[in-house]
Amino acid sequence: MERNNRKTREGRVVSDKMDKTGVIEIESRVSDKLYGKAVKRTTKFKFHDENNECGLGDLVRIMETRPVSKDKRWRLDTIIEKAK
Repeated sequence: MERNNRKTREGRVVSDKMDKTGVIEIESRVSDKLYGKAVKRTTKFKFHDENNECGLGDLVRIMETRPVSKDKRWRLDTIIEKAK
């Protein structure tokens, strides 16, 4: 049995104003229950960024971790692409 299979998510940073914290927005496409049309859904996650490396608009990967604070259950894994 394998251990430490942590969830990862990728998305854009929409806020980096807090100290050691960033907010990422993840967009998913879900089909409507009744009509079947594809609908965009967005979800926001707060993540722990120890060195304040992330900037607004960066594409990042976050990883699930133990609770760091009331809202933070994710931590920064890698910065995939810096914003221009």
